[in-house]
Amino acid sequence: MAGNGDNSGESGNPFTPKGYLIRYWKKQVSNDLPKPWFLLNKASPLNAAQYATYTKLVADQNALTTQLQSFCSSANLMCAPDLAPSLEKHSGDVHFSTYGDKNFTNYGTKVFGEGFNSFKNYSEDGSVSSFRRYGRDSPHDQKFANYAPDGNVIDQSFNSYSTNSPGGSGEFKNYGPNVNVPNMRFTSYSDRGVGADQEFTTYSQNANAGDQSFKSYGKNGNGADSKFTSYGTDTNVIGSTFTNYGQNANGGNQNFTSYGTNGNVPQNKFKNYGVGGNGPTETFTSYRDQSNVGDDSFSNYLKDANAGEAKFTNYGQSFNEGTDVFTSYGKGANDPHVNFKTYGVNNTFKDYVKDTATFSNYHNKSSQVLAVNDRWVEPGKFFREKMLKSGTVMPMPDIKDKMPKRSFLPRVIAAKLPFSTSKIGELKKIFHAADDSQVAKMIGDALSECERAPSAGETKRCVNSAEDMIDFATSVLGRNVVVRTTDNTKGSKGNIMIGSVKGINGGKVTKSVSCHQSLFPYLLYYCHSVPKVRVYQVDILDPNSMAKINHGVAICHVDTSMWGASHGAFLALGSGPGKIEVCHWIFENDITWAIAD
Repeated sequence: MAGNGDNSGESGNPFTPKGYLIRYWKKQVSNDLPKPWFLLNKASPLNAAQYATYTKLVADQNALTTQLQSFCSSANLMCAPDLAPSLEKHSGDVHFSTYGDKNFTNYGTKVFGEGFNSFKNYSEDGSVSSFRRYGRDSPHDQKFANYAPDGNVIDQSFNSYSTNSPGGSGEFKNYGPNVNVPNMRFTSYSDRGVGADQEFTTYSQNANAGDQSFKSYGKNGNGADSKFTSYGTDTNVIGSTFTNYGQNANGGNQNFTSYGTNGNVPQNKFKNYGVGGNGPTETFTSYRDQSNVGDDSFSNYLKDANAGEAKFTNYGQSFNEGTDVFTSYGKGANDPHVNFKTYGVNNTFKDYVKDTATFSNYHNKSSQVLAVNDRWVEPGKFFREKMLKSGTVMPMPDIKDKMPKRSFLPRVIAAKLPFSTSKIGELKKIFHAADDSQVAKMIGDALSECERAPSAGETKRCVNSAEDMIDFATSVLGRNVVVRTTDNTKGSKGNIMIGSVKGINGGKVTKSVSCHQSLFPYLLYYCHSVPKVRVYQVDILDPNSMAKINHGVAICHVDTSMWGASHGAFLALGSGPGKIEVCHWIFENDITWAIAD
Protein backbone atom coordinates (compact mmCIF):
# COMPACT_ATOMS: atom_id res chain seq x y z
CA MET A 1 0.00 0.00 0.00
CA ALA A 2 2.59 2.54 1.11
CA GLY A 3 5.05 1.29 -1.47
CA ASN A 4 2.83 0.34 -4.36
CA GLY A 5 3.45 1.65 -7.86
CA ASP A 6 6.34 1.78 -10.28
CA ASN A 7 9.68 2.46 -8.62
CA SER A 8 11.33 3.66 -11.80
CA GLY A 9 13.65 6.59 -11.32
CA GLU A 10 15.14 5.71 -7.90
CA SER A 11 18.59 5.45 -9.42
CA GLY A 12 17.89 7.94 -12.21
CA ASN A 13 19.29 11.40 -12.77
CA PRO A 14 19.56 13.12 -9.36
CA PHE A 15 19.18 16.55 -11.01
CA THR A 16 15.60 15.92 -12.13
CA PRO A 17 12.61 17.03 -10.01
CA LYS A 18 11.86 13.38 -9.24
CA GLY A 19 15.43 12.74 -8.16
CA TYR A 20 15.25 15.72 -5.82
CA LEU A 21 11.89 14.56 -4.39
CA ILE A 22 13.26 11.08 -3.60
CA ARG A 23 16.16 12.65 -1.69
CA TYR A 24 13.72 14.97 0.11
CA TRP A 25 11.58 12.02 1.22
CA LYS A 26 14.62 10.21 2.65
CA LYS A 27 15.61 13.38 4.51
CA GLN A 28 12.20 14.29 5.97
CA VAL A 29 10.71 10.87 6.79
CA SER A 30 12.42 9.04 9.62
CA ASN A 31 11.44 5.42 8.89
CA ASP A 32 12.71 2.93 6.33
CA LEU A 33 9.34 1.66 5.14
CA PRO A 34 8.93 1.08 1.38
CA LYS A 35 8.76 4.32 -0.52
CA PRO A 36 5.29 5.48 -1.67
CA TRP A 37 5.86 5.40 -5.41
CA PHE A 38 2.25 6.34 -6.13
CA LEU A 39 3.16 9.73 -4.58
CA LEU A 40 6.74 10.05 -5.81
CA ASN A 41 5.66 9.31 -9.38
CA LYS A 42 3.53 12.46 -9.28
CA ALA A 43 6.74 14.47 -9.41
CA SER A 44 7.34 16.68 -12.41
CA PRO A 45 8.50 14.68 -15.46
CA LEU A 46 10.88 17.45 -16.56
CA ASN A 47 14.35 16.20 -17.40
CA ALA A 48 17.41 17.94 -15.99
CA ALA A 49 17.84 20.30 -18.97
CA GLN A 50 14.15 21.27 -19.02
CA TYR A 51 14.19 21.74 -15.27
CA ALA A 52 17.05 24.22 -15.55
CA THR A 53 15.47 26.03 -18.51
CA TYR A 54 12.03 26.53 -16.98
CA THR A 55 13.48 27.46 -13.59
CA LYS A 56 15.15 30.40 -15.34
CA LEU A 57 12.06 31.24 -17.42
CA VAL A 58 9.72 31.37 -14.43
CA ALA A 59 11.77 34.23 -13.01
CA ASP A 60 10.43 36.28 -15.93
CA GLN A 61 6.74 35.46 -16.17
CA ASN A 62 6.43 37.27 -19.51
CA ALA A 63 9.04 34.89 -20.91
CA LEU A 64 7.26 31.87 -19.44
CA THR A 65 3.89 32.78 -20.93
CA THR A 66 5.41 32.92 -24.43
CA GLN A 67 6.53 29.30 -23.94
CA LEU A 68 3.31 28.15 -22.28
CA GLN A 69 2.34 25.33 -24.64
CA SER A 70 5.78 23.70 -24.60
CA PHE A 71 5.95 24.18 -20.81
CA CYS A 72 2.55 22.56 -20.32
CA SER A 73 3.45 19.64 -22.56
CA SER A 74 6.84 19.02 -20.98
CA ALA A 75 5.64 19.45 -17.39
CA ASN A 76 2.39 17.46 -17.85
CA LEU A 77 0.07 20.35 -17.00
CA MET A 78 -3.51 21.01 -18.04
CA CYS A 79 -3.61 24.11 -20.19
CA ALA A 80 -6.14 25.27 -22.75
CA PRO A 81 -4.74 25.15 -26.27
CA ASP A 82 -4.28 28.43 -28.09
CA LEU A 83 -6.61 28.47 -31.10
CA ALA A 84 -5.18 29.92 -34.29
CA PRO A 85 -7.52 32.25 -36.22
CA SER A 86 -9.41 30.61 -39.06
CA LEU A 87 -11.18 32.05 -42.06
CA GLU A 88 -11.80 28.68 -43.69
CA LYS A 89 -15.01 28.22 -45.63
CA HIS A 90 -16.35 24.89 -46.81
CA SER A 91 -19.14 23.89 -49.13
CA GLY A 92 -21.11 20.68 -49.33
CA ASP A 93 -21.47 18.11 -46.59
CA VAL A 94 -18.62 17.68 -44.13
CA HIS A 95 -18.05 15.02 -41.48
CA PHE A 96 -15.71 15.53 -38.56
CA SER A 97 -14.83 12.37 -36.63
CA THR A 98 -12.64 12.30 -33.51
CA TYR A 99 -11.71 15.95 -33.91
CA GLY A 100 -10.71 18.67 -31.48
CA ASP A 101 -9.11 22.03 -30.69
CA LYS A 102 -10.36 23.91 -33.71
CA ASN A 103 -11.54 27.38 -34.57
CA PHE A 104 -14.55 27.28 -36.91
CA THR A 105 -15.06 30.89 -37.97
CA ASN A 106 -17.34 31.67 -40.92
CA TYR A 107 -17.69 27.93 -41.39
CA GLY A 108 -20.59 27.00 -43.62
CA THR A 109 -21.57 30.65 -43.95
CA LYS A 110 -23.95 31.41 -46.81
CA VAL A 111 -23.83 27.82 -48.05
CA PHE A 112 -26.87 27.36 -50.29
CA GLY A 113 -28.75 24.14 -50.77
CA GLU A 114 -29.58 21.57 -48.16
CA GLY A 115 -27.21 19.07 -46.62
CA PHE A 116 -25.60 18.59 -43.25
CA ASN A 117 -22.36 18.70 -41.33
CA SER A 118 -21.62 16.06 -38.74
CA PHE A 119 -19.36 16.25 -35.67
CA LYS A 120 -18.92 12.77 -34.19
CA ASN A 121 -16.67 11.99 -31.23
CA TYR A 122 -15.57 15.63 -31.41
CA SER A 123 -13.20 16.93 -28.78
CA GLU A 124 -12.58 13.72 -26.89
CA ASP A 125 -10.72 14.22 -23.60
CA GLY A 126 -11.16 17.98 -23.61
CA SER A 127 -10.53 21.02 -25.72
CA VAL A 128 -11.29 24.63 -26.48
CA SER A 129 -13.27 25.20 -29.65
CA SER A 130 -14.86 28.24 -31.21
CA PHE A 131 -17.80 28.17 -33.64
CA ARG A 132 -18.19 31.76 -34.76
CA ARG A 133 -20.74 32.67 -37.43
CA TYR A 134 -21.05 28.95 -38.06
CA GLY A 135 -23.80 28.11 -40.55
CA ARG A 136 -24.84 31.73 -40.88
CA ASP A 137 -27.34 32.34 -43.72
CA SER A 138 -27.23 28.62 -44.50
CA PRO A 139 -30.03 25.99 -44.52
CA HIS A 140 -27.67 23.14 -43.67
CA ASP A 141 -28.37 20.72 -40.83
CA GLN A 142 -25.73 20.42 -38.14
CA LYS A 143 -25.29 17.31 -35.99
CA PHE A 144 -23.09 17.07 -32.93
CA ALA A 145 -23.02 13.45 -31.71
CA ASN A 146 -21.01 12.36 -28.69
CA TYR A 147 -19.51 15.86 -28.56
CA ALA A 148 -16.77 16.48 -25.97
CA PRO A 149 -17.24 13.21 -24.02
CA ASP A 150 -15.29 12.51 -20.83
CA GLY A 151 -13.38 15.78 -21.08
CA ASN A 152 -11.92 18.11 -18.52
CA VAL A 153 -12.62 21.85 -18.56
CA ILE A 154 -14.39 21.85 -21.92
CA ASP A 155 -14.70 25.39 -23.25
CA GLN A 156 -16.89 25.74 -26.35
CA SER A 157 -18.17 28.96 -27.85
CA PHE A 158 -20.98 29.22 -30.43
CA ASN A 159 -21.30 32.83 -31.62
CA SER A 160 -23.87 33.88 -34.22
CA TYR A 161 -24.51 30.19 -34.86
CA SER A 162 -27.11 29.60 -37.64
CA THR A 163 -28.04 33.28 -37.68
CA ASN A 164 -30.42 34.24 -40.51
CA SER A 165 -30.73 30.57 -41.45
CA PRO A 166 -33.64 29.71 -43.82
CA GLY A 167 -34.49 26.25 -42.49
CA GLY A 168 -31.84 23.85 -41.34
CA SER A 169 -31.61 22.29 -37.92
CA GLY A 170 -29.12 21.72 -35.17
CA GLU A 171 -28.93 18.49 -33.22
CA PHE A 172 -26.79 18.13 -30.11
CA LYS A 173 -26.87 14.51 -28.96
CA ASN A 174 -24.87 13.22 -26.02
CA TYR A 175 -23.20 16.64 -25.86
CA GLY A 176 -20.64 17.05 -23.09
CA PRO A 177 -21.38 13.81 -21.17
CA ASN A 178 -19.26 12.97 -18.13
CA VAL A 179 -17.40 16.26 -18.49
CA ASN A 180 -15.56 17.81 -15.58
CA VAL A 181 -16.46 21.53 -15.61
CA PRO A 182 -18.05 22.15 -19.00
CA ASN A 183 -18.39 25.74 -20.19
CA MET A 184 -20.68 26.25 -23.21
CA ARG A 185 -21.63 29.65 -24.61
CA PHE A 186 -24.30 30.09 -27.27
CA THR A 187 -24.51 33.74 -28.37
CA SER A 188 -27.03 34.86 -31.01
CA TYR A 189 -27.69 31.18 -31.67
CA SER A 190 -30.29 30.74 -34.46
CA ASP A 191 -31.03 34.47 -34.32
CA ARG A 192 -33.59 35.45 -36.97
CA GLY A 193 -33.75 31.85 -38.14
CA VAL A 194 -36.72 30.66 -40.19
CA GLY A 195 -37.99 27.21 -39.25
CA ALA A 196 -34.63 26.20 -37.81
CA ASP A 197 -35.22 23.52 -35.18
CA GLN A 198 -32.68 22.85 -32.47
CA GLU A 199 -32.59 19.70 -30.38
CA PHE A 200 -30.44 19.05 -27.32
CA THR A 201 -30.55 15.42 -26.15
CA THR A 202 -28.56 14.13 -23.18
CA TYR A 203 -26.76 17.48 -22.92
CA SER A 204 -24.10 17.81 -20.17
CA GLN A 205 -25.25 14.59 -18.52
CA ASN A 206 -23.26 13.49 -15.47
CA ALA A 207 -21.21 16.69 -15.70
CA ASN A 208 -19.39 18.19 -12.74
CA ALA A 209 -19.83 21.93 -12.11
CA GLY A 210 -19.67 24.19 -15.18
CA ASP A 211 -21.97 26.73 -16.77
CA GLN A 212 -24.08 26.92 -19.92
CA SER A 213 -24.99 30.28 -21.42
CA PHE A 214 -27.66 30.86 -24.10
CA LYS A 215 -27.76 34.52 -25.16
CA SER A 216 -30.21 35.80 -27.78
CA TYR A 217 -31.07 32.18 -28.57
CA GLY A 218 -33.79 31.98 -31.24
CA LYS A 219 -34.32 35.73 -31.01
CA ASN A 220 -36.54 37.09 -33.79
CA GLY A 221 -36.95 33.54 -35.08
CA ASN A 222 -39.86 32.42 -37.23
CA GLY A 223 -41.34 29.05 -36.25
CA ALA A 224 -38.11 27.76 -34.73
CA ASP A 225 -38.65 24.90 -32.27
CA SER A 226 -36.25 23.82 -29.55
CA LYS A 227 -36.17 20.64 -27.52
CA PHE A 228 -34.08 20.05 -24.42
CA THR A 229 -34.31 16.39 -23.35
CA SER A 230 -32.34 14.98 -20.42
CA TYR A 231 -30.47 18.30 -20.23
CA GLY A 232 -28.09 18.45 -17.28
CA THR A 233 -29.32 15.15 -15.84
CA ASP A 234 -27.39 13.79 -12.84
CA THR A 235 -25.12 16.82 -12.78
CA ASN A 236 -23.24 18.41 -9.92
CA VAL A 237 -23.79 22.18 -9.60
CA ILE A 238 -24.53 23.01 -13.22
CA GLY A 239 -25.66 26.54 -14.01
CA SER A 240 -27.60 27.59 -17.11
CA THR A 241 -28.47 31.09 -18.22
CA PHE A 242 -30.99 31.88 -20.97
CA THR A 243 -30.97 35.59 -21.93
CA ASN A 244 -33.27 37.03 -24.62
CA TYR A 245 -34.25 33.46 -25.46
CA GLY A 246 -36.99 33.45 -28.13
CA GLN A 247 -37.42 37.20 -27.82
CA ASN A 248 -39.76 38.71 -30.45
CA ALA A 249 -39.99 35.28 -32.06
CA ASN A 250 -42.96 34.26 -34.22
CA GLY A 251 -44.39 30.95 -33.08
CA GLY A 252 -41.81 28.52 -31.84
CA ASN A 253 -42.26 25.71 -29.38
CA GLN A 254 -39.76 25.15 -26.59
CA ASN A 255 -39.79 21.86 -24.70
CA PHE A 256 -37.72 21.11 -21.61
CA THR A 257 -38.09 17.44 -20.64
CA SER A 258 -36.17 15.95 -17.70
CA TYR A 259 -34.15 19.18 -17.54
CA GLY A 260 -31.86 19.21 -14.51
CA THR A 261 -33.33 15.92 -13.24
CA ASN A 262 -31.46 14.34 -10.34
CA GLY A 263 -29.13 17.33 -10.27
CA ASN A 264 -27.13 18.46 -7.26
CA VAL A 265 -27.85 22.18 -6.72
CA PRO A 266 -28.69 23.08 -10.35
CA GLN A 267 -29.11 26.80 -11.01
CA ASN A 268 -31.02 28.12 -14.02
CA LYS A 269 -31.84 31.67 -15.06
CA PHE A 270 -34.34 32.67 -17.73
CA LYS A 271 -34.20 36.38 -18.53
CA ASN A 272 -36.36 38.07 -21.19
CA TYR A 273 -37.57 34.64 -22.29
CA GLY A 274 -40.25 34.89 -25.02
CA VAL A 275 -40.60 38.65 -24.49
CA GLY A 276 -42.68 40.26 -27.22
CA GLY A 277 -43.11 36.92 -28.94
CA ASN A 278 -46.09 35.94 -31.08
CA GLY A 279 -47.71 32.74 -29.82
CA PRO A 280 -44.66 31.21 -28.13
CA THR A 281 -45.24 27.92 -26.32
CA GLU A 282 -43.00 26.69 -23.52
CA THR A 283 -43.35 23.31 -21.85
CA PHE A 284 -41.40 22.20 -18.77
CA THR A 285 -41.88 18.51 -17.92
CA SER A 286 -40.08 16.84 -15.01
CA TYR A 287 -37.92 19.95 -14.74
CA ARG A 288 -35.44 19.73 -11.87
CA ASP A 289 -37.27 16.61 -10.72
CA GLN A 290 -35.75 14.87 -7.68
CA SER A 291 -32.84 17.29 -7.61
CA ASN A 292 -31.02 18.33 -4.46
CA VAL A 293 -31.95 21.95 -3.70
CA GLY A 294 -31.47 24.04 -6.85
CA ASP A 295 -32.50 27.58 -7.75
CA ASP A 296 -34.36 28.94 -10.78
CA SER A 297 -35.00 32.54 -11.74
CA PHE A 298 -37.52 33.69 -14.38
CA SER A 299 -37.35 37.43 -15.17
CA ASN A 300 -39.60 39.09 -17.76
CA TYR A 301 -40.80 35.67 -18.87
CA LEU A 302 -43.46 35.88 -21.64
CA LYS A 303 -43.70 39.61 -20.96
CA ASP A 304 -45.67 41.54 -23.63
CA ALA A 305 -46.15 38.31 -25.57
CA ASN A 306 -49.14 37.71 -27.84
CA ALA A 307 -51.15 34.62 -26.81
CA GLY A 308 -48.19 32.90 -25.22
CA GLU A 309 -48.57 29.62 -23.34
CA ALA A 310 -46.38 28.08 -20.65
CA LYS A 311 -46.84 24.69 -19.03
CA PHE A 312 -45.01 23.51 -15.93
CA THR A 313 -45.64 19.82 -15.19
CA ASN A 314 -43.91 18.09 -12.29
CA TYR A 315 -41.66 21.14 -11.95
CA GLY A 316 -39.12 21.57 -9.17
CA GLN A 317 -39.98 18.44 -7.21
CA SER A 318 -36.68 18.63 -5.33
CA PHE A 319 -36.29 16.18 -2.48
CA ASN A 320 -34.51 19.01 -0.68
CA GLU A 321 -36.15 22.40 -1.06
CA GLY A 322 -35.07 24.66 -3.89
CA THR A 323 -35.95 28.27 -4.60
CA ASP A 324 -37.81 29.68 -7.61
CA VAL A 325 -38.38 33.36 -8.37
CA PHE A 326 -40.81 34.61 -11.05
CA THR A 327 -40.54 38.34 -11.79
CA SER A 328 -42.77 40.16 -14.33
CA TYR A 329 -44.08 36.84 -15.57
CA GLY A 330 -46.67 37.26 -18.34
CA LYS A 331 -46.93 40.97 -17.60
CA GLY A 332 -48.38 43.03 -20.46
CA ALA A 333 -49.04 39.90 -22.49
CA ASN A 334 -52.16 39.42 -24.63
CA ASP A 335 -54.13 36.42 -23.35
CA PRO A 336 -51.24 34.41 -21.90
CA HIS A 337 -51.94 30.96 -20.45
CA VAL A 338 -49.76 29.61 -17.68
CA ASN A 339 -50.35 26.23 -16.07
CA PHE A 340 -48.56 24.82 -13.04
CA LYS A 341 -49.18 21.15 -12.31
CA THR A 342 -47.47 19.31 -9.45
CA TYR A 343 -45.12 22.17 -8.62
CA GLY A 344 -42.61 22.42 -5.78
CA VAL A 345 -42.07 24.75 -2.84
CA ASN A 346 -40.37 28.05 -1.95
CA ASN A 347 -41.65 30.13 -4.84
CA THR A 348 -41.82 33.90 -5.21
CA PHE A 349 -44.11 35.59 -7.77
CA LYS A 350 -43.65 39.32 -8.48
CA ASP A 351 -45.66 41.39 -10.99
CA TYR A 352 -47.45 38.25 -12.00
CA VAL A 353 -50.66 38.13 -14.07
CA LYS A 354 -52.59 36.06 -11.56
CA ASP A 355 -55.88 35.72 -13.43
CA THR A 356 -54.20 33.93 -16.35
CA ALA A 357 -52.50 31.26 -14.25
CA THR A 358 -53.78 27.83 -13.26
CA PHE A 359 -52.27 26.00 -10.28
CA SER A 360 -52.99 22.27 -9.93
CA ASN A 361 -51.58 20.08 -7.17
CA TYR A 362 -49.32 22.92 -6.07
CA HIS A 363 -47.23 21.92 -3.04
CA ASN A 364 -46.72 24.48 -0.36
CA LYS A 365 -44.30 23.96 2.45
CA SER A 366 -46.91 22.65 4.87
CA SER A 367 -48.07 19.94 2.49
CA GLN A 368 -44.72 19.07 0.95
CA VAL A 369 -43.21 15.87 2.27
CA LEU A 370 -39.45 16.16 1.92
CA ALA A 371 -38.53 12.52 2.13
CA VAL A 372 -34.92 11.58 2.70
CA ASN A 373 -33.95 10.17 -0.63
CA ASP A 374 -30.71 8.22 -0.63
CA ARG A 375 -30.71 8.01 -4.42
CA TRP A 376 -28.80 11.26 -4.13
CA VAL A 377 -26.03 9.61 -2.20
CA GLU A 378 -24.30 6.99 -4.29
CA PRO A 379 -24.64 3.52 -2.72
CA GLY A 380 -21.56 2.69 -0.69
CA LYS A 381 -20.23 6.26 -0.59
CA PHE A 382 -20.77 6.29 3.17
CA PHE A 383 -21.10 3.29 5.47
CA ARG A 384 -20.97 2.29 9.13
CA GLU A 385 -17.84 0.92 10.78
CA LYS A 386 -19.52 -2.42 11.50
CA MET A 387 -19.51 -3.12 7.74
CA LEU A 388 -15.72 -3.53 7.84
CA LYS A 389 -15.83 -7.19 8.77
CA SER A 390 -14.55 -10.11 6.74
CA GLY A 391 -17.33 -11.62 4.62
CA THR A 392 -19.49 -8.48 4.45
CA VAL A 393 -20.88 -7.83 0.97
CA MET A 394 -21.51 -4.15 0.27
CA PRO A 395 -21.68 -1.73 -2.65
CA MET A 396 -18.62 0.29 -3.57
CA PRO A 397 -19.12 3.75 -5.07
CA ASP A 398 -17.36 5.04 -8.15
CA ILE A 399 -13.88 5.68 -6.77
CA LYS A 400 -12.32 6.43 -10.14
CA ASP A 401 -10.35 9.66 -10.33
CA LYS A 402 -12.27 12.03 -12.62
CA MET A 403 -9.59 14.72 -12.59
CA PRO A 404 -7.27 15.32 -15.55
CA LYS A 405 -3.88 13.66 -15.36
CA ARG A 406 -1.33 16.21 -14.19
CA SER A 407 1.97 16.34 -12.33
CA PHE A 408 3.24 18.51 -9.51
CA LEU A 409 5.43 21.43 -10.45
CA PRO A 410 8.92 21.37 -8.97
CA ARG A 411 8.82 23.32 -5.74
CA VAL A 412 11.30 25.92 -6.97
CA ILE A 413 9.07 26.71 -9.95
CA ALA A 414 5.75 26.58 -8.07
CA ALA A 415 7.12 28.96 -5.43
CA LYS A 416 7.81 31.64 -8.09
CA LEU A 417 4.31 31.56 -9.61
CA PRO A 418 1.59 33.78 -8.12
CA PHE A 419 -0.87 31.83 -5.98
CA SER A 420 -3.58 34.06 -4.51
CA THR A 421 -6.85 35.64 -5.56
CA SER A 422 -5.19 39.04 -5.30
CA LYS A 423 -2.85 38.01 -8.12
CA ILE A 424 -5.32 36.06 -10.22
CA GLY A 425 -4.79 38.47 -13.12
CA GLU A 426 -1.14 37.45 -13.31
CA LEU A 427 -2.03 33.78 -13.21
CA LYS A 428 -4.63 34.16 -15.98
CA LYS A 429 -2.03 35.93 -18.11
CA ILE A 430 0.53 33.17 -17.57
CA PHE A 431 -1.94 30.41 -18.45
CA HIS A 432 -3.60 32.31 -21.34
CA ALA A 433 -6.97 32.24 -19.58
CA ALA A 434 -9.50 34.76 -20.89
CA ASP A 435 -11.68 36.43 -18.27
CA ASP A 436 -14.83 34.52 -19.26
CA SER A 437 -13.11 31.19 -19.88
CA GLN A 438 -13.55 28.06 -17.86
CA VAL A 439 -9.82 27.95 -17.12
CA ALA A 440 -10.12 31.36 -15.44
CA LYS A 441 -13.11 30.13 -13.42
CA MET A 442 -11.25 26.96 -12.50
CA ILE A 443 -8.26 28.97 -11.23
CA GLY A 444 -10.49 31.35 -9.27
CA ASP A 445 -12.50 28.57 -7.66
CA ALA A 446 -9.40 26.68 -6.54
CA LEU A 447 -7.75 29.78 -5.07
CA SER A 448 -10.94 30.76 -3.23
CA GLU A 449 -11.19 27.31 -1.67
CA CYS A 450 -7.54 27.43 -0.67
CA GLU A 451 -8.06 30.82 0.99
CA ARG A 452 -11.25 29.77 2.79
CA ALA A 453 -10.97 29.92 6.55
CA PRO A 454 -10.61 26.47 8.12
CA SER A 455 -13.58 24.84 9.76
CA ALA A 456 -13.70 24.48 13.54
CA GLY A 457 -10.87 22.18 14.62
CA GLU A 458 -9.48 21.91 11.08
CA THR A 459 -5.91 22.56 10.01
CA LYS A 460 -5.68 22.95 6.25
CA ARG A 461 -3.25 23.83 3.49
CA CYS A 462 -3.22 23.74 -0.28
CA VAL A 463 0.00 22.17 -1.53
CA ASN A 464 1.28 22.68 -5.07
CA SER A 465 4.37 20.51 -4.74
CA ALA A 466 5.02 17.08 -3.29
CA GLU A 467 7.60 18.62 -0.96
CA ASP A 468 4.93 20.94 0.47
CA MET A 469 2.66 17.96 1.08
CA ILE A 470 5.41 16.12 2.93
CA ASP A 471 6.08 19.22 5.04
CA PHE A 472 2.42 19.67 5.98
CA ALA A 473 1.87 16.01 6.87
CA THR A 474 5.00 15.82 9.02
CA SER A 475 4.15 19.13 10.74
CA VAL A 476 0.87 17.57 11.93
CA LEU A 477 1.91 13.95 12.52
CA GLY A 478 5.67 14.03 13.04
CA ARG A 479 8.37 12.54 10.83
CA ASN A 480 7.52 8.86 11.45
CA VAL A 481 4.70 8.76 8.92
CA VAL A 482 3.28 6.50 6.25
CA VAL A 483 1.16 7.58 3.29
CA ARG A 484 -1.51 5.37 1.70
CA THR A 485 -4.08 5.24 -1.04
CA THR A 486 -6.39 2.62 -2.53
CA ASP A 487 -4.45 0.43 -4.97
CA ASN A 488 -6.76 0.61 -7.99
CA THR A 489 -10.40 1.05 -9.02
CA LYS A 490 -11.43 -2.60 -9.25
CA GLY A 491 -14.77 -3.20 -7.55
CA SER A 492 -15.82 0.37 -8.25
CA LYS A 493 -19.57 0.88 -8.93
CA GLY A 494 -20.40 -2.72 -8.00
CA ASN A 495 -20.74 -5.06 -5.06
CA ILE A 496 -17.61 -6.13 -3.22
CA MET A 497 -16.79 -8.51 -0.39
CA ILE A 498 -14.67 -7.43 2.54
CA GLY A 499 -11.60 -9.63 3.07
CA SER A 500 -9.01 -9.19 5.79
CA VAL A 501 -9.17 -5.93 7.74
CA LYS A 502 -6.27 -4.30 9.60
CA GLY A 503 -6.71 -1.29 11.85
CA ILE A 504 -3.96 1.33 11.56
CA ASN A 505 -2.32 2.23 14.90
CA GLY A 506 -3.93 -0.87 16.37
CA GLY A 507 -7.39 0.27 15.35
CA LYS A 508 -7.31 3.01 17.99
CA VAL A 509 -8.74 6.47 17.54
CA THR A 510 -5.98 8.53 15.99
CA LYS A 511 -5.52 11.50 13.71
CA SER A 512 -4.62 11.59 10.06
CA VAL A 513 -4.00 13.98 7.20
CA SER A 514 -6.15 13.58 4.10
CA CYS A 515 -5.32 15.17 0.76
CA HIS A 516 -7.76 15.63 -2.12
CA GLN A 517 -7.08 16.92 -5.61
CA SER A 518 -8.24 20.35 -6.75
CA LEU A 519 -8.88 21.29 -10.35
CA PHE A 520 -5.97 23.52 -11.41
CA PRO A 521 -3.51 23.72 -14.32
CA TYR A 522 -0.91 21.79 -12.35
CA LEU A 523 -1.38 19.15 -9.67
CA LEU A 524 -2.78 20.80 -6.56
CA TYR A 525 -3.95 19.07 -3.40
CA TYR A 526 -6.15 20.35 -0.59
CA CYS A 527 -4.80 18.76 2.59
CA HIS A 528 -6.35 18.93 6.03
CA SER A 529 -5.87 17.30 9.38
CA VAL A 530 -8.61 14.90 10.40
CA PRO A 531 -8.87 14.38 14.18
CA LYS A 532 -10.60 11.47 15.89
CA VAL A 533 -10.60 8.86 13.16
CA ARG A 534 -9.92 5.16 12.79
CA VAL A 535 -8.12 4.09 9.63
CA TYR A 536 -8.27 0.61 8.12
CA GLN A 537 -6.47 -1.29 5.39
CA VAL A 538 -8.89 -3.65 3.69
CA ASP A 539 -8.52 -6.48 1.20
CA ILE A 540 -11.34 -6.14 -1.33
CA LEU A 541 -12.65 -9.35 -2.87
CA ASP A 542 -14.84 -10.26 -5.82
CA PRO A 543 -18.09 -11.42 -4.14
CA ASN A 544 -18.52 -14.27 -6.62
CA SER A 545 -15.03 -15.73 -6.98
CA MET A 546 -13.82 -14.36 -3.60
CA ALA A 547 -10.53 -13.53 -5.32
CA LYS A 548 -8.67 -10.44 -4.10
CA ILE A 549 -9.14 -7.61 -6.60
CA ASN A 550 -8.05 -4.53 -4.66
CA HIS A 551 -6.47 -3.28 -1.47
CA GLY A 552 -8.32 -0.29 -0.11
CA VAL A 553 -8.04 2.29 2.62
CA ALA A 554 -11.12 3.20 4.64
CA ILE A 555 -11.34 6.04 7.12
CA CYS A 556 -14.01 6.23 9.83
CA HIS A 557 -14.82 9.61 11.37
CA VAL A 558 -15.63 8.97 15.02
CA ASP A 559 -16.74 12.52 15.83
CA THR A 560 -19.35 13.92 13.40
CA SER A 561 -20.78 16.49 15.80
CA MET A 562 -19.58 19.44 13.67
CA TRP A 563 -21.03 18.07 10.42
CA GLY A 564 -24.10 19.67 8.89
CA ALA A 565 -27.45 17.95 9.36
CA SER A 566 -27.91 17.82 5.56
CA HIS A 567 -24.59 16.07 4.98
CA GLY A 568 -24.91 13.26 2.46
CA ALA A 569 -23.76 10.74 5.03
CA PHE A 570 -26.85 11.33 7.15
CA LEU A 571 -29.12 11.22 4.11
CA ALA A 572 -27.65 7.82 3.26
CA LEU A 573 -27.34 6.34 6.74
CA GLY A 574 -29.99 8.17 8.74
CA SER A 575 -29.32 9.74 12.13
CA GLY A 576 -27.57 13.08 12.49
CA PRO A 577 -24.47 14.99 13.57
CA GLY A 578 -22.63 13.50 16.53
CA LYS A 579 -24.92 10.48 16.76
CA ILE A 580 -23.04 8.01 14.55
CA GLU A 581 -19.59 7.42 13.12
CA VAL A 582 -19.27 7.69 9.33
CA CYS A 583 -16.83 5.74 7.14
CA HIS A 584 -15.77 6.15 3.52
CA TRP A 585 -13.15 4.83 1.12
CA ILE A 586 -10.07 6.73 0.03
CA PHE A 587 -10.68 7.24 -3.69
CA GLU A 588 -8.20 6.81 -6.51
CA ASN A 589 -5.39 9.38 -6.22
CA ASP A 590 -6.69 10.71 -2.92
CA ILE A 591 -4.10 10.30 -0.17
CA THR A 592 -4.18 9.71 3.56
CA TRP A 593 -1.26 10.06 5.97
CA ALA A 594 -0.96 8.47 9.42
CA ILE A 595 1.65 7.85 12.07
CA ALA A 596 3.57 4.70 11.16
CA ASP A 597 2.89 1.59 13.26
